Amino acid sequence: MKAQRLSAILDVVEHEAVRSQEQLRQHLAARGFVVTQATLSRDIKELGLLKRSADGAYQPSSIEDTPQTTALGTLGKALSEYLINIEPVQQLVVLRTGAGQAQLLGLAIDRSRLPEVVGTLAGDDTILIIARDAKDALAVVKKLKELAS
Repeated sequence: MKAQRLSAILDVVEHEAVRSQEQLRQHLAARGFVVTQATLSRDIKELGLLKRSADGAYQPSSIEDTPQTTALGTLGKALSEYLINIEPVQQLVVLRTGAGQAQLLGLAIDRSRLPEVVGTLAGDDTILIIARDAKDALAVVKKLKELAS
């Protein structure tokens, strides 16, 4: 349930100019998520949402704003919560998650700025990581497995 709620929060702030927690809570309620202000505050912190200076609306923080040590810790937590399977395929790495969890894990991977990762694509329950070559793909798998444990 938490993963779906976090995914819904990201979807709302990416498509709506939400300027307060109360507005965000109302958008979530319309999607079937009833949350307290305390829970919403923790979710905003976990997602790293920031307010834009131009209009005060929430937005996801940019990848560059997240310190790498913090990002790696968050990635380890996300992997332990969401990762079901990981499999290298040449220079690609395919990750499986539960339903609605791939975007959250993909965001954590992007924020970690692993040097071997060229990019990621996240669907509902699958993430595709593109590495520079097959050797880097194996290094990514090793690193992700270490962080997950």
